[in-house]
Amino acid sequence: MRLADTPVPARAGGDADAAGAVPASTGLPANTGLPANTALPANTALPPSTAPAFAAAVAALEAGRDTVAEVRDDLDFEDWPAPKRLAPHAFALAITAYRDGEEAGTGKLVLLHDPAGQEGWTSTFRVVAQVHADVEEEMAADPLLGEVGWSWLTDALDLHAPGYGAASGTVTRVITEGYGAKADEPPSTGFELRASWCPADDEIEDEVCGAVLAWSDALAAAAGLPAQPPGTRALGPRGQGTGSGSRRRP
Repeated sequence: MRLADTPVPARAGGDADAAGAVPASTGLPANTGLPANTALPANTALPPSTAPAFAAAVAALEAGRDTVAEVRDDLDFEDWPAPKRLAPHAFALAITAYRDGEEAGTGKLVLLHDPAGQEGWTSTFRVVAQVHADVEEEMAADPLLGEVGWSWLTDALDLHAPGYGAASGTVTRVITEGYGAKADEPPSTGFELRASWCPADDEIEDEVCGAVLAWSDALAAAAGLPAQPPGTRALGPRGQGTGSGSRRRP
């Protein structure tokens, strides 16, 4: 049962979808939630007909993923099936956050490219991101959760991908209660952020790489993970290291 969808402030070019689905200004349908039980494709390689600009953007996205994976072993990435009818070109990633060895949050990120652009877009690219995490009941009840949750993303974008525009999204609080055979299960409360924005075309590779870093930071905040794990190389703007040493995954 969804307690509330909190619309978040939008920059020029977008309004948040009050239903908690992908923002309406992206031109995406309400069912673009990428359900967790969707099967992974056997081959996620880009087809030979992929536009060069999009291929370069996907390479930047993968570079951002690898940058985060190099310094965080509490975030796990995988390729994900991209929606086929939202734009001529699309690529997607999934992420899972772990706290003390237990799953603490998940997310999806979709990169869309339409060389002709789309209504509401400020560039030929659009990033759609989703973050979900279980939160304490007190946090879910906090009236500032929507504003704070939105700031987790925008503060990270300001750091890693400051050229973003036409941002919009929603923050949803969810309570799950068991009945019947599940009546003994304790209630759980969750946080979900859905957002989209346009990376700047003139610095698309830096902006897309930074989008992955910002998305990862937002999930880490929602899942209660440290902004930067102790002993790792800090990530500065657009993935540039600001310290020495790094911790790789085993």
